[in-house]
Amino acid sequence: MNPFSYARPTGITEAVREGATRHARFLAGGTNLVDLMKENVEQPERLIDINRLPLKKIEDLEGGGLRLGALATNSETAYDPRVARHYPLLSAAILSGASPQLRNAATNGGNLNQRTRCYYFYDRATACNKREPGSGCGALGGVNRIHAILGASDQCIATHPSDMCVALAALDAQVRITGPAGDRVIPLTDYHRLPDDKPWLDNRLRPGELVTAIDLPPEDFSEHYTYLKLRDRLSYAFALVSVAVALRLDGKRISEARIALGGVAHKPWRSPVAESGLAGEQVSREVFANAANALLDGAVGHGDNDFKIELARRAIIRALEQAANGTPQSLFDKRIS
Repeated sequence: MNPFSYARPTGITEAVREGATRHARFLAGGTNLVDLMKENVEQPERLIDINRLPLKKIEDLEGGGLRLGALATNSETAYDPRVARHYPLLSAAILSGASPQLRNAATNGGNLNQRTRCYYFYDRATACNKREPGSGCGALGGVNRIHAILGASDQCIATHPSDMCVALAALDAQVRITGPAGDRVIPLTDYHRLPDDKPWLDNRLRPGELVTAIDLPPEDFSEHYTYLKLRDRLSYAFALVSVAVALRLDGKRISEARIALGGVAHKPWRSPVAESGLAGEQVSREVFANAANALLDGAVGHGDNDFKIELARRAIIRALEQAANGTPQSLFDKRIS
């Protein structure tokens, strides 16, 4: 770990000013950044500890919806009665990730901005365009069982590891940001980037910008939803494939569908074509299979992860069935409902 200086601002303006300095990083829960520093993947020259900033609240929004403070922990968010009642999809996604100890420390803003868990990104002895631009991608032609099948490029096939962000994408959340140029809001679905030819850029943040909150719209998908996560272990493992589904039904007819995939791309993956194709359709396995095919259009395996395409197709169908039946995946009985 390299030497670094440390600042602990108490105001947002001060934090933004400090964060705009060269090679500075914001520190909240530290559950990802500190690991990366220990591996010398991240080598900040200055740490800006933001834990004293007034960004810990979960508040009702005027006109409905919730504002999740960037420094509210994952546990505080998942167990908040308003989240559990009106946004159980988000609660389920958060509680399916990490461990209780990590969720007690990890923040909403940190979860949003965590970096990939790609083996090659963490191993400085291997090539990684995300860690060292222009060095190549060790996962292409290497061990790539956990890697992307959608939206990848010849520069990077890493995936985004968050469970929380998959649910936020399905819920059409908005990310609130402040920085040297002022405040702005980005839809969660646009916040994370695909790798293209700049895989070292994970998201749309500009230098010195800080996430202050995540806004949930005034919608209620508390009846027909599910978060289905498929992984190598039943706990404390990243998703091979995860599916967040939120449906509105009129009897057995679908009036609105939201589907987001995790573990398959550099960002939570949604397909407007697949979702619009479900609108107006009667609930059926055939309709769900068509949606799965549309969601996975263009999916490409890279050898070890070829199995993910069929795994994702089956997971999408199963998750749609769970949501339509009002039987979301249990967090306690890990058998597939």
